[in-house]
Amino acid sequence: MSEHLALPDWTALAPALALLATAMVLFAVDMVDPDSEDSTLLAGISATGAIVGLGFSVWYLVAGTGQGDTGGPITLFNENVVVDGMSLFFATIITSVVLLVVLASYDYLGGHPYQAEYYSLAMLSATGMILVGMSNSFVIAFISIELSSLPSYALVASLKSNRGSVEAGLKYFLIGALSSAILAYGISLVYVSTGSLQFGAVTEALGNGVDGVMGLAIMMVLGGFAFKIAAVPFHFWAPEAYEGAPAPISAFLSSASKAAGFVIVFRVFVDVFPYETVSGTVDWVVAFQVLAVVTMTVGNFAALRQEKVKRMLAYSSVGHAGYVLIAVAALTADADQAFVLGSGMAHLLVYGFMNTGAFLVVALVEYWGVGRRIEDYNGLATQAPFACTAMTLFLFSLAGLPIGGGFLSKFYLLMASLNGGVALLAVALVVNSAVSLFYYTRVIKAMWVEEPDGALDIESYPTGLYAAIAIAALFTVLLLPGFGFVTEFAGVAADLVVP
Repeated sequence: MSEHLALPDWTALAPALALLATAMVLFAVDMVDPDSEDSTLLAGISATGAIVGLGFSVWYLVAGTGQGDTGGPITLFNENVVVDGMSLFFATIITSVVLLVVLASYDYLGGHPYQAEYYSLAMLSATGMILVGMSNSFVIAFISIELSSLPSYALVASLKSNRGSVEAGLKYFLIGALSSAILAYGISLVYVSTGSLQFGAVTEALGNGVDGVMGLAIMMVLGGFAFKIAAVPFHFWAPEAYEGAPAPISAFLSSASKAAGFVIVFRVFVDVFPYETVSGTVDWVVAFQVLAVVTMTVGNFAALRQEKVKRMLAYSSVGHAGYVLIAVAALTADADQAFVLGSGMAHLLVYGFMNTGAFLVVALVEYWGVGRRIEDYNGLATQAPFACTAMTLFLFSLAGLPIGGGFLSKFYLLMASLNGGVALLAVALVVNSAVSLFYYTRVIKAMWVEEPDGALDIESYPTGLYAAIAIAALFTVLLLPGFGFVTEFAGVAADLVVP
Protein backbone atom coordinates (compact mmCIF):
# COMPACT_ATOMS: atom_id res chain seq x y z
CA MET A 1 0.00 0.00 0.00
CA SER A 2 1.54 3.34 0.91
CA GLU A 3 5.12 3.30 2.12
CA HIS A 4 4.44 4.33 5.69
CA LEU A 5 1.86 1.53 6.14
CA ALA A 6 4.20 -1.16 4.70
CA LEU A 7 1.34 -3.45 3.71
CA PRO A 8 0.85 -5.37 0.44
CA ASP A 9 -1.32 -3.63 -2.13
CA TRP A 10 -4.05 -6.28 -1.96
CA THR A 11 -4.76 -5.33 1.65
CA ALA A 12 -6.30 -2.12 0.29
CA LEU A 13 -9.35 -4.33 -0.40
CA ALA A 14 -9.71 -5.03 3.34
CA PRO A 15 -13.10 -3.24 3.78
CA ALA A 16 -14.68 -5.48 1.14
CA LEU A 17 -12.77 -8.59 2.22
CA ALA A 18 -13.94 -8.15 5.82
CA LEU A 19 -17.59 -8.23 4.78
CA LEU A 20 -17.01 -11.11 2.37
CA ALA A 21 -15.28 -13.13 5.09
CA THR A 22 -18.18 -12.40 7.44
CA ALA A 23 -20.64 -13.75 4.87
CA MET A 24 -18.54 -16.93 4.54
CA VAL A 25 -18.46 -17.39 8.33
CA LEU A 26 -22.25 -17.00 8.45
CA PHE A 27 -22.59 -19.61 5.69
CA ALA A 28 -20.36 -21.97 7.71
CA VAL A 29 -22.43 -21.47 10.86
CA ASP A 30 -25.59 -22.14 8.88
CA MET A 31 -24.13 -25.36 7.43
CA VAL A 32 -23.11 -26.65 10.86
CA ASP A 33 -26.48 -25.82 12.42
CA PRO A 34 -29.06 -25.11 9.68
CA ASP A 35 -31.90 -24.72 12.19
CA SER A 36 -30.05 -22.26 14.38
CA GLU A 37 -32.09 -19.28 15.53
CA ASP A 38 -29.37 -17.97 17.82
CA SER A 39 -29.93 -14.28 17.09
CA THR A 40 -27.13 -13.15 19.40
CA LEU A 41 -24.49 -15.30 17.65
CA LEU A 42 -25.55 -14.43 14.10
CA ALA A 43 -25.99 -10.71 14.79
CA GLY A 44 -22.72 -10.68 16.75
CA ILE A 45 -20.77 -12.19 13.84
CA SER A 46 -22.36 -9.73 11.41
CA ALA A 47 -21.75 -6.72 13.65
CA THR A 48 -18.13 -7.75 14.18
CA GLY A 49 -17.60 -7.99 10.42
CA ALA A 50 -19.23 -4.61 9.85
CA ILE A 51 -17.11 -2.99 12.58
CA VAL A 52 -13.91 -4.47 11.10
CA GLY A 53 -14.89 -3.27 7.61
CA LEU A 54 -15.73 0.19 8.96
CA GLY A 55 -12.48 0.28 10.92
CA PHE A 56 -10.40 -0.47 7.82
CA SER A 57 -12.33 2.09 5.76
CA VAL A 58 -11.84 4.90 8.28
CA TRP A 59 -8.21 3.94 8.98
CA TYR A 60 -7.28 3.92 5.30
CA LEU A 61 -9.19 7.13 4.62
CA VAL A 62 -7.55 9.01 7.49
CA ALA A 63 -4.11 7.57 6.62
CA GLY A 64 -4.45 8.92 3.08
CA THR A 65 -4.35 5.51 1.42
CA GLY A 66 -4.65 5.79 -2.35
CA GLN A 67 -4.42 9.57 -2.23
CA GLY A 68 -1.93 12.05 -3.65
CA ASP A 69 0.38 12.38 -0.65
CA THR A 70 0.86 8.59 -0.33
CA GLY A 71 1.63 7.69 -3.91
CA GLY A 72 -1.75 8.08 -5.55
CA PRO A 73 -4.50 5.53 -6.28
CA ILE A 74 -3.69 1.85 -5.76
CA THR A 75 -4.58 -0.25 -8.80
CA LEU A 76 -4.98 -4.02 -8.77
CA PHE A 77 -5.75 -6.79 -11.27
CA ASN A 78 -4.31 -5.06 -14.33
CA GLU A 79 -5.81 -1.74 -13.27
CA ASN A 80 -9.36 -3.11 -13.24
CA VAL A 81 -9.74 -2.31 -9.53
CA VAL A 82 -8.73 0.98 -7.92
CA VAL A 83 -8.56 2.03 -4.27
CA ASP A 84 -8.49 5.78 -3.74
CA GLY A 85 -10.03 8.42 -1.54
CA MET A 86 -13.42 8.21 -3.25
CA SER A 87 -13.75 4.44 -2.95
CA LEU A 88 -12.75 4.55 0.73
CA PHE A 89 -15.09 7.47 1.45
CA PHE A 90 -18.03 5.49 0.09
CA ALA A 91 -16.85 2.29 1.80
CA THR A 92 -17.12 4.25 5.06
CA ILE A 93 -20.72 5.21 4.27
CA ILE A 94 -21.71 1.67 3.31
CA THR A 95 -20.10 -0.08 6.28
CA SER A 96 -21.62 2.50 8.67
CA VAL A 97 -25.10 1.79 7.31
CA VAL A 98 -24.51 -1.98 7.43
CA LEU A 99 -23.53 -1.77 11.09
CA LEU A 100 -26.70 0.19 11.97
CA VAL A 101 -28.86 -2.25 9.99
CA VAL A 102 -27.32 -5.28 11.70
CA LEU A 103 -27.88 -3.77 15.16
CA ALA A 104 -31.50 -3.01 14.32
CA SER A 105 -32.11 -6.43 12.77
CA TYR A 106 -31.14 -8.21 15.98
CA ASP A 107 -34.51 -7.34 17.53
CA TYR A 108 -36.50 -6.92 14.32
CA LEU A 109 -35.78 -10.51 13.24
CA GLY A 110 -36.90 -12.08 16.52
CA GLY A 111 -38.39 -15.46 15.61
CA HIS A 112 -37.37 -15.19 11.95
CA PRO A 113 -36.46 -18.69 10.67
CA TYR A 114 -33.84 -17.58 8.12
CA GLN A 115 -31.60 -15.25 10.07
CA ALA A 116 -28.25 -16.68 8.87
CA GLU A 117 -29.35 -16.27 5.26
CA TYR A 118 -30.58 -12.75 5.96
CA TYR A 119 -27.31 -11.57 7.49
CA SER A 120 -25.11 -13.32 4.92
CA LEU A 121 -27.08 -11.83 2.01
CA ALA A 122 -26.77 -8.38 3.57
CA MET A 123 -22.99 -8.83 3.87
CA LEU A 124 -22.65 -10.05 0.28
CA SER A 125 -24.75 -7.15 -1.01
CA ALA A 126 -22.63 -4.67 0.95
CA THR A 127 -19.46 -6.31 -0.40
CA GLY A 128 -20.74 -5.68 -3.92
CA MET A 129 -21.53 -2.06 -3.06
CA ILE A 130 -17.99 -1.44 -1.83
CA LEU A 131 -16.54 -3.08 -4.95
CA VAL A 132 -18.71 -0.84 -7.12
CA GLY A 133 -16.78 2.11 -5.71
CA MET A 134 -13.49 0.33 -6.38
CA SER A 135 -14.33 -0.55 -9.98
CA ASN A 136 -11.97 0.71 -12.64
CA SER A 137 -13.53 -1.10 -15.60
CA PHE A 138 -17.05 -1.60 -16.86
CA VAL A 139 -16.76 -5.38 -16.39
CA ILE A 140 -15.91 -5.09 -12.69
CA ALA A 141 -18.56 -2.38 -12.25
CA PHE A 142 -21.27 -4.55 -13.83
CA ILE A 143 -20.33 -7.64 -11.82
CA SER A 144 -20.18 -5.60 -8.60
CA ILE A 145 -23.57 -4.02 -9.27
CA GLU A 146 -25.04 -7.48 -9.79
CA LEU A 147 -23.36 -8.76 -6.62
CA SER A 148 -25.00 -5.93 -4.69
CA SER A 149 -28.37 -6.28 -6.44
CA LEU A 150 -29.06 -10.04 -6.50
CA PRO A 151 -28.91 -10.51 -2.69
CA SER A 152 -31.02 -7.37 -2.23
CA TYR A 153 -33.85 -8.90 -4.29
CA ALA A 154 -33.97 -11.82 -1.86
CA LEU A 155 -33.69 -9.52 1.15
CA VAL A 156 -36.71 -7.49 0.06
CA ALA A 157 -38.72 -10.73 -0.22
CA SER A 158 -37.29 -12.29 2.95
CA LEU A 159 -40.57 -12.04 4.87
CA LYS A 160 -41.86 -15.12 3.08
CA SER A 161 -45.20 -15.22 4.87
CA ASN A 162 -45.88 -11.59 4.01
CA ARG A 163 -47.52 -11.22 0.61
CA GLY A 164 -46.44 -7.59 0.30
CA SER A 165 -42.78 -8.50 0.88
CA VAL A 166 -42.78 -11.28 -1.73
CA GLU A 167 -44.62 -9.11 -4.27
CA ALA A 168 -42.18 -6.23 -3.70
CA GLY A 169 -39.21 -8.55 -4.17
CA LEU A 170 -40.63 -9.86 -7.46
CA LYS A 171 -41.29 -6.36 -8.81
CA TYR A 172 -37.84 -5.22 -7.72
CA PHE A 173 -36.26 -8.22 -9.46
CA LEU A 174 -38.12 -7.73 -12.73
CA ILE A 175 -37.33 -4.02 -12.99
CA GLY A 176 -33.75 -4.72 -11.88
CA ALA A 177 -33.35 -7.31 -14.62
CA LEU A 178 -34.52 -4.76 -17.19
CA SER A 179 -32.09 -2.13 -15.93
CA SER A 180 -29.23 -4.65 -15.96
CA ALA A 181 -30.02 -5.48 -19.59
CA ILE A 182 -29.96 -1.78 -20.50
CA LEU A 183 -26.66 -1.28 -18.69
CA ALA A 184 -25.10 -4.41 -20.25
CA TYR A 185 -26.14 -3.28 -23.72
CA GLY A 186 -24.70 0.18 -23.09
CA ILE A 187 -21.43 -1.36 -21.91
CA SER A 188 -21.29 -3.55 -25.04
CA LEU A 189 -21.63 -0.41 -27.17
CA VAL A 190 -18.77 1.18 -25.23
CA TYR A 191 -16.63 -1.81 -26.23
CA VAL A 192 -17.76 -1.62 -29.85
CA SER A 193 -16.83 2.06 -30.00
CA THR A 194 -13.54 2.02 -28.07
CA GLY A 195 -12.31 -1.58 -28.11
CA SER A 196 -11.81 -1.57 -24.36
CA LEU A 197 -13.74 -1.70 -21.09
CA GLN A 198 -11.02 -0.50 -18.71
CA PHE A 199 -11.85 3.07 -17.65
CA GLY A 200 -8.51 4.64 -18.48
CA ALA A 201 -8.34 2.96 -21.90
CA VAL A 202 -11.89 4.07 -22.73
CA THR A 203 -11.06 7.68 -21.84
CA GLU A 204 -7.93 7.52 -23.96
CA ALA A 205 -9.88 6.12 -26.92
CA LEU A 206 -12.44 8.92 -26.64
CA GLY A 207 -9.64 11.38 -27.30
CA ASN A 208 -9.71 10.23 -30.92
CA GLY A 209 -13.32 11.32 -31.32
CA VAL A 210 -16.81 10.36 -30.15
CA ASP A 211 -19.17 8.73 -32.65
CA GLY A 212 -22.92 8.17 -32.55
CA VAL A 213 -22.54 4.64 -31.18
CA MET A 214 -20.63 6.01 -28.21
CA GLY A 215 -23.29 8.67 -27.71
CA LEU A 216 -25.97 5.97 -27.50
CA ALA A 217 -23.74 3.95 -25.15
CA ILE A 218 -23.39 6.90 -22.78
CA MET A 219 -27.16 7.40 -22.63
CA MET A 220 -27.80 3.69 -21.98
CA VAL A 221 -25.15 3.59 -19.27
CA LEU A 222 -26.79 6.66 -17.72
CA GLY A 223 -30.15 4.86 -17.76
CA GLY A 224 -28.71 1.77 -16.10
CA PHE A 225 -27.12 3.82 -13.34
CA ALA A 226 -30.28 5.93 -12.90
CA PHE A 227 -32.13 2.78 -11.81
CA LYS A 228 -29.57 2.13 -9.10
CA ILE A 229 -29.97 5.60 -7.62
CA ALA A 230 -33.79 5.58 -8.08
CA ALA A 231 -33.83 8.67 -10.30
CA VAL A 232 -37.05 9.57 -12.11
CA PRO A 233 -38.31 7.93 -14.35
CA PHE A 234 -36.38 4.86 -13.17
CA HIS A 235 -37.68 5.15 -9.61
CA PHE A 236 -40.82 3.01 -9.72
CA TRP A 237 -39.18 0.09 -7.95
CA ALA A 238 -38.18 2.13 -4.89
CA PRO A 239 -41.56 2.83 -3.20
CA GLU A 240 -42.70 -0.75 -3.81
CA ALA A 241 -39.46 -2.33 -2.59
CA TYR A 242 -39.10 -0.09 0.45
CA GLU A 243 -42.74 -0.57 1.45
CA GLY A 244 -42.67 -4.37 1.22
CA ALA A 245 -39.17 -5.02 2.57
CA PRO A 246 -38.31 -5.43 6.25
CA ALA A 247 -37.73 -1.87 7.49
CA PRO A 248 -33.98 -2.40 8.21
CA ILE A 249 -33.56 -3.54 4.59
CA SER A 250 -35.47 -0.46 3.43
CA ALA A 251 -32.88 1.60 5.32
CA PHE A 252 -30.06 -0.44 3.78
CA LEU A 253 -31.31 0.00 0.20
CA SER A 254 -32.22 3.67 0.50
CA SER A 255 -28.86 4.65 2.02
CA ALA A 256 -26.08 2.17 1.20
CA SER A 257 -27.40 1.12 -2.21
CA LYS A 258 -27.91 4.74 -3.20
CA ALA A 259 -24.33 5.55 -2.18
CA ALA A 260 -23.05 2.67 -4.34
CA GLY A 261 -25.06 3.92 -7.29
CA PHE A 262 -23.72 7.44 -6.97
CA VAL A 263 -20.07 6.49 -6.60
CA ILE A 264 -20.11 4.75 -9.99
CA VAL A 265 -22.02 7.67 -11.51
CA PHE A 266 -19.38 10.07 -10.21
CA ARG A 267 -16.47 7.94 -11.36
CA VAL A 268 -17.79 7.15 -14.85
CA PHE A 269 -19.25 10.50 -15.87
CA VAL A 270 -16.59 12.71 -14.32
CA ASP A 271 -13.51 10.63 -15.08
CA VAL A 272 -14.34 8.19 -17.92
CA PHE A 273 -16.65 10.36 -20.03
CA PRO A 274 -15.04 13.83 -19.61
CA TYR A 275 -17.54 16.54 -20.44
CA GLU A 276 -15.10 18.46 -22.61
CA THR A 277 -14.54 15.35 -24.74
CA VAL A 278 -18.10 14.05 -25.21
CA SER A 279 -20.20 17.24 -24.98
CA GLY A 280 -20.24 17.64 -28.75
CA THR A 281 -22.11 14.34 -29.05
CA VAL A 282 -23.84 13.93 -25.67
CA ASP A 283 -24.27 16.86 -23.28
CA TRP A 284 -24.62 14.77 -20.15
CA VAL A 285 -24.44 17.82 -17.86
CA VAL A 286 -27.74 19.09 -19.32
CA ALA A 287 -29.18 15.56 -19.10
CA PHE A 288 -28.29 15.42 -15.40
CA GLN A 289 -29.71 18.90 -14.82
CA VAL A 290 -33.08 17.78 -16.20
CA LEU A 291 -32.84 14.51 -14.26
CA ALA A 292 -32.00 16.32 -11.00
CA VAL A 293 -34.88 18.82 -11.18
CA VAL A 294 -37.44 16.21 -12.25
CA THR A 295 -36.27 13.66 -9.67
CA MET A 296 -36.35 15.99 -6.67
CA THR A 297 -39.69 17.49 -7.73
CA VAL A 298 -41.50 14.22 -8.48
CA GLY A 299 -40.10 12.58 -5.34
CA ASN A 300 -41.14 15.34 -2.96
CA PHE A 301 -44.55 16.04 -4.44
CA ALA A 302 -45.35 12.32 -4.53
CA ALA A 303 -44.37 12.11 -0.85
CA LEU A 304 -46.98 14.79 -0.07
CA ARG A 305 -49.77 12.39 -1.01
CA GLN A 306 -48.60 9.41 1.03
CA GLU A 307 -50.41 8.22 4.13
CA LYS A 308 -47.95 5.47 5.03
CA VAL A 309 -44.76 6.63 6.73
CA LYS A 310 -42.44 4.12 5.06
CA ARG A 311 -43.79 4.91 1.61
CA MET A 312 -43.45 8.61 2.34
CA LEU A 313 -39.80 8.08 3.27
CA ALA A 314 -39.33 6.08 0.07
CA TYR A 315 -40.44 9.02 -2.07
CA SER A 316 -38.36 11.31 0.13
CA SER A 317 -35.38 9.11 -0.76
CA VAL A 318 -36.16 9.64 -4.44
CA GLY A 319 -36.18 13.38 -3.80
CA HIS A 320 -32.77 13.19 -2.12
CA ALA A 321 -31.41 11.38 -5.16
CA GLY A 322 -32.37 14.52 -7.07
CA TYR A 323 -30.45 16.66 -4.58
CA VAL A 324 -27.28 14.58 -4.92
CA LEU A 325 -27.56 14.69 -8.71
CA ILE A 326 -26.64 18.36 -8.36
CA ALA A 327 -23.08 17.09 -7.82
CA VAL A 328 -22.91 16.12 -11.51
CA ALA A 329 -25.56 18.48 -12.90
CA ALA A 330 -23.54 21.52 -11.78
CA LEU A 331 -20.25 20.32 -13.27
CA THR A 332 -20.17 23.08 -15.86
CA ALA A 333 -16.96 24.39 -17.42
CA ASP A 334 -16.85 27.34 -15.02
CA ALA A 335 -17.47 25.34 -11.84
CA ASP A 336 -14.96 24.37 -9.17
CA GLN A 337 -15.51 20.73 -10.03
CA ALA A 338 -13.84 19.23 -6.95
CA PHE A 339 -16.05 21.40 -4.70
CA VAL A 340 -19.23 20.50 -6.62
CA LEU A 341 -18.49 16.78 -6.61
CA GLY A 342 -17.34 16.84 -2.98
CA SER A 343 -20.61 18.50 -1.94
CA GLY A 344 -22.59 15.54 -3.27
CA MET A 345 -20.28 13.08 -1.51
CA ALA A 346 -20.61 14.95 1.80
CA HIS A 347 -24.41 14.97 1.54
CA LEU A 348 -24.46 11.21 0.97
CA LEU A 349 -22.47 10.65 4.17
CA VAL A 350 -24.84 12.75 6.27
CA TYR A 351 -27.83 11.25 4.46
CA GLY A 352 -26.57 7.77 5.35
CA PHE A 353 -27.09 8.47 9.06
CA MET A 354 -30.25 10.60 9.06
CA ASN A 355 -32.14 8.54 6.49
CA THR A 356 -31.11 5.21 7.98
CA GLY A 357 -32.15 6.50 11.39
CA ALA A 358 -35.60 7.52 10.12
CA PHE A 359 -36.21 4.08 8.60
CA LEU A 360 -35.01 2.40 11.80
CA VAL A 361 -37.59 4.34 13.82
CA VAL A 362 -40.16 2.96 11.37
CA ALA A 363 -38.69 -0.50 12.04
CA LEU A 364 -39.16 0.11 15.77
CA VAL A 365 -42.80 1.08 15.25
CA GLU A 366 -43.33 -2.02 13.09
CA TYR A 367 -41.72 -4.12 15.83
CA TRP A 368 -44.29 -2.76 18.27
CA GLY A 369 -47.11 -3.44 15.82
CA VAL A 370 -48.38 0.13 16.14
CA GLY A 371 -49.23 0.53 12.45
CA ARG A 372 -47.85 1.93 9.22
CA ARG A 373 -50.00 5.00 8.59
CA ILE A 374 -49.23 8.50 9.81
CA GLU A 375 -52.29 8.57 12.07
CA ASP A 376 -51.04 5.37 13.74
CA TYR A 377 -48.19 7.48 15.12
CA ASN A 378 -50.65 9.71 16.99
CA GLY A 379 -49.52 10.21 20.58
CA LEU A 380 -46.50 7.94 20.20
CA ALA A 381 -44.32 10.44 22.11
CA THR A 382 -46.21 9.68 25.30
CA GLN A 383 -44.95 6.08 25.21
CA ALA A 384 -41.63 6.43 23.40
CA PRO A 385 -40.24 9.95 23.88
CA PHE A 386 -36.65 9.06 22.95
CA ALA A 387 -37.61 7.38 19.68
CA CYS A 388 -39.89 10.28 18.76
CA THR A 389 -37.19 12.82 19.62
CA ALA A 390 -34.77 10.95 17.38
CA MET A 391 -37.36 10.76 14.58
CA THR A 392 -37.93 14.51 14.87
CA LEU A 393 -34.17 15.08 14.61
CA PHE A 394 -33.90 12.84 11.53
CA LEU A 395 -36.87 14.38 9.71
CA PHE A 396 -35.89 17.99 10.40
CA SER A 397 -32.31 17.22 9.33
CA LEU A 398 -33.61 15.60 6.13
CA ALA A 399 -35.61 18.78 5.49
CA GLY A 400 -32.45 20.86 5.93
CA LEU A 401 -33.18 22.64 9.19
CA PRO A 402 -30.15 23.61 11.33
CA ILE A 403 -30.64 20.78 13.79
CA GLY A 404 -28.36 18.20 12.16
CA GLY A 405 -25.76 17.71 9.48
CA GLY A 406 -28.41 17.80 6.74
CA PHE A 407 -28.53 21.59 7.05
CA LEU A 408 -24.92 22.11 6.04
CA SER A 409 -24.89 19.35 3.43
CA LYS A 410 -27.87 20.94 1.67
CA PHE A 411 -26.25 24.35 2.00
CA TYR A 412 -23.14 23.02 0.27
CA LEU A 413 -25.31 21.58 -2.53
CA LEU A 414 -26.94 24.99 -2.85
CA MET A 415 -23.52 26.62 -3.11
CA ALA A 416 -22.47 23.97 -5.64
CA SER A 417 -25.46 24.90 -7.81
CA LEU A 418 -24.49 28.56 -7.71
CA ASN A 419 -20.81 27.72 -8.22
CA GLY A 420 -21.74 25.92 -11.42
CA GLY A 421 -23.88 28.84 -12.54
CA VAL A 422 -27.08 26.75 -12.64
CA ALA A 423 -29.60 28.87 -10.73
CA LEU A 424 -32.46 26.52 -11.64
CA LEU A 425 -30.91 23.77 -9.51
CA ALA A 426 -30.60 26.13 -6.54
CA VAL A 427 -34.24 27.24 -6.84
CA ALA A 428 -35.45 23.64 -7.20
CA LEU A 429 -33.43 22.61 -4.13
CA VAL A 430 -34.91 25.37 -1.95
CA VAL A 431 -38.50 24.86 -3.15
CA ASN A 432 -38.38 21.09 -2.75
CA SER A 433 -36.81 21.35 0.69
CA ALA A 434 -39.73 23.57 1.73
CA VAL A 435 -42.19 21.02 0.34
CA SER A 436 -40.45 18.21 2.23
CA LEU A 437 -40.74 20.15 5.49
CA PHE A 438 -44.53 20.01 5.13
CA TYR A 439 -44.84 16.23 4.90
CA TYR A 440 -42.14 15.59 7.50
CA THR A 441 -44.03 17.88 9.87
CA ARG A 442 -47.15 15.71 9.47
CA VAL A 443 -45.34 12.82 11.15
CA ILE A 444 -43.86 15.03 13.86
CA LYS A 445 -47.27 16.56 14.59
CA ALA A 446 -48.83 13.11 14.85
CA MET A 447 -46.21 11.95 17.36
CA TRP A 448 -46.16 15.02 19.60
CA VAL A 449 -49.48 16.84 19.20
CA GLU A 450 -52.23 14.42 18.23
CA GLU A 451 -54.02 12.21 20.72
CA PRO A 452 -53.87 8.41 20.20
CA ASP A 453 -56.87 7.06 18.25
CA GLY A 454 -57.02 3.96 20.42
CA ALA A 455 -55.17 2.16 23.17
CA LEU A 456 -51.43 2.67 22.77
CA ASP A 457 -49.50 0.45 25.13
CA ILE A 458 -45.82 -0.24 24.49
CA GLU A 459 -44.25 -2.72 26.87
CA SER A 460 -40.87 -3.60 25.33
CA TYR A 461 -37.99 -1.34 24.34
CA PRO A 462 -35.64 -3.44 22.15
CA THR A 463 -31.97 -2.81 22.88
CA GLY A 464 -30.59 -3.34 19.38
CA LEU A 465 -33.05 -1.04 17.65
CA TYR A 466 -32.64 1.65 20.28
CA ALA A 467 -28.84 1.42 20.07
CA ALA A 468 -28.88 1.77 16.27
CA ILE A 469 -31.26 4.74 16.45
CA ALA A 470 -29.16 6.39 19.16
CA ILE A 471 -25.94 6.01 17.14
CA ALA A 472 -27.60 7.39 14.00
CA ALA A 473 -28.99 10.34 15.99
CA LEU A 474 -25.63 11.04 17.63
CA PHE A 475 -23.79 11.20 14.32
CA THR A 476 -26.55 13.24 12.70
CA VAL A 477 -26.02 15.88 15.40
CA LEU A 478 -22.22 15.63 15.49
CA LEU A 479 -21.98 16.07 11.73
CA LEU A 480 -23.30 19.61 12.12
CA PRO A 481 -20.22 20.96 13.97
CA GLY A 482 -17.97 18.32 12.37
CA PHE A 483 -19.04 18.91 8.79
CA GLY A 484 -15.73 20.60 7.98
CA PHE A 485 -13.89 17.29 8.42
CA VAL A 486 -16.34 15.57 6.09
CA THR A 487 -15.94 18.18 3.36
CA GLU A 488 -12.16 18.07 3.72
CA PHE A 489 -12.00 14.33 3.02
CA ALA A 490 -14.67 14.57 0.32
CA GLY A 491 -12.86 17.44 -1.40
CA VAL A 492 -9.52 15.64 -1.45
CA ALA A 493 -11.15 12.48 -2.79
CA ALA A 494 -13.08 14.39 -5.47
CA ASP A 495 -9.97 16.29 -6.53
CA LEU A 496 -8.27 13.04 -7.56
CA VAL A 497 -11.21 12.02 -9.74
CA VAL A 498 -11.79 15.33 -11.48
CA PRO A 499 -9.64 15.50 -14.66
